[in-house]
Amino acid sequence: MNARDRLIVGLDIPTTAEAEKMVATLGDAVSFYKIGYQLAFAGGLEFARDLVKDGNQVFLDMKLLDIDNTVAKGVENIVKMGVTMLTLHAYPKAMRAAVAAAKGSDLCLLAVTVLTSMDEADLTDAGYEYDPHTLVLRRAEQALAAGMGGIVCSAEEASAVRKIVGTTMAVVTPGIRPAGSDVGDQKRVMTPADALRAGSSHLVVARPIVKAPDPKAAAEAILTEMQSVL
Repeated sequence: MNARDRLIVGLDIPTTAEAEKMVATLGDAVSFYKIGYQLAFAGGLEFARDLVKDGNQVFLDMKLLDIDNTVAKGVENIVKMGVTMLTLHAYPKAMRAAVAAAKGSDLCLLAVTVLTSMDEADLTDAGYEYDPHTLVLRRAEQALAAGMGGIVCSAEEASAVRKIVGTTMAVVTPGIRPAGSDVGDQKRVMTPADALRAGSSHLVVARPIVKAPDPKAAAEAILTEMQSVL
């Protein structure tokens, strides 16, 4: 894959009208988009279908977690949407249910390990006994065993995760920040080039692109940096 296949632009935008405008602004520079909660609850699921019809790839960031049957039925319908990637929290039972429901399709199921906005203190507050690095690796092992298509983790853990999951699984990393950019609420971040060197297969970039004065120029600069190490 080239850089364009590996850059996922997060459409963390309030309305589908604004999302449509952003996609038009980015033009042929970008062909892979993430739709999360904010846009999903403002007509974003239908917008995802439109993006797919127009030949784009879509990463549906729903972070599913529920009883097995509910997860499975949700995944069955998401398969019909034609999206490329779907996230769910890396709980073994949920992952196994999702894998069974997606069997035979091209949907890449991604296991969310530890959110990039969380550090050790946050995990302690949430009742976990592990530090972020240890928990990420444990969940990567469980995702591999469940037959998931990939892992979502910070770029800081990408190298260690890659050693666990091998070369075929996707390692998708949010929290990507070009050098000198504002990290915002992210706590475990890395530049695009360093993330690819660390073992990431796909980079999720939202605010550094969609909030930039010139989003297309920002995306092209990131693509150039990515391509330099591929």
